[in-house]
Amino acid sequence: MKSKLIVVALALFLVGAFTAISADEAVLIDFSLLKADIKADPLNQGKFLENRATMMDFSGTAGASYTEEQKAQMRTSLAIRNWDVLLASSSRSNLNQSLSLTAEAQIASDAKQFAGKPVMGFRVRFPVAEFNSWAKIAPPFEIPAFEPKASVDDQGVISPAKDQGTDPANARLTRFEGSYDANTKITTALGIVKNVGVIKSVAVTVKGLNFPHGLSVVLLDSDGNAQNVFMGYLNFDGWKELRWDNPAYVQDVRNRELRVFPLYPKTTPMVKFDGFVVTRDAANEGGDFVAYIKDVKILYDKAVLEPVRDIDDEALWGIVGKKESERKSMESKRFGSQQVLRYLEKMKQENKSDFTPPATK
Repeated sequence: MKSKLIVVALALFLVGAFTAISADEAVLIDFSLLKADIKADPLNQGKFLENRATMMDFSGTAGASYTEEQKAQMRTSLAIRNWDVLLASSSRSNLNQSLSLTAEAQIASDAKQFAGKPVMGFRVRFPVAEFNSWAKIAPPFEIPAFEPKASVDDQGVISPAKDQGTDPANARLTRFEGSYDANTKITTALGIVKNVGVIKSVAVTVKGLNFPHGLSVVLLDSDGNAQNVFMGYLNFDGWKELRWDNPAYVQDVRNRELRVFPLYPKTTPMVKFDGFVVTRDAANEGGDFVAYIKDVKILYDKAVLEPVRDIDDEALWGIVGKKESERKSMESKRFGSQQVLRYLEKMKQENKSDFTPPATK
């Protein structure tokens, strides 16, 4: 009888251990991959403006009244300097907003962590007055979920990728899903992770400078619903991994509500990165605030398994491809028009800071 109890206990332990390690891991976004590496900056020799891997062309929504030179300016990317810092309406004075921005920060080559890596640095100018406030650090456009792989030249011109590679795991990933490493079994994405069921944990690698402000990660699901995940406070000095563990995550599968999801042509659920939110309490010091972020990682359960299919459903019916094409078109119109308006506003902006001196005889 005692030996039977031992066998049962070992079996339960193994079940628990399996459920503990069964969650998939992914780097939702790694800012060291968003270094500006194409389109030379005409004002700063040796510097670049855009990121090759995340380049997007919004000139297709601009209409036929623009010149090719103007349309060339409507290409943008997730390069760190392009990200937006939006202050709460009560804090959004012209001075505060102009001094709230992102920048590409380079870690020293002899640093103990992430030596030589670029990371996102951001500065937020909160009001000095004693009231609650917040700021959102957001990508320049909503990260597209169905953007196919592409080749991008040094001027930012995008063309369809000719070689998808021989690795099937990477060949089926879209451009912003990044790449899958077969050795580590980790996907490193550029803002999109698909086939996500229940999120088990979220982690942010951040460098704090002893500010008492709070940091949250904003995630979007496949229906566009936003979830603010509070990671913790930044009142520490140096690099630290802030972690959130889902309190509603059910570890033992016997206690879960079991559901069966239809397969083709249903698209699998996904998680999309939508930025960070920094919160400032009225009791804490206002004014300038600076922090640095390396990456955001998630542990998650798969929504559906990926069994080997003996029939290529998509090649036969093309249902998912049509839906994804329509969704991509809607996404492009939504945030593409915003990029066009920004470009037009930039064209109207006066760049001179001084008056022309009077002519001398």
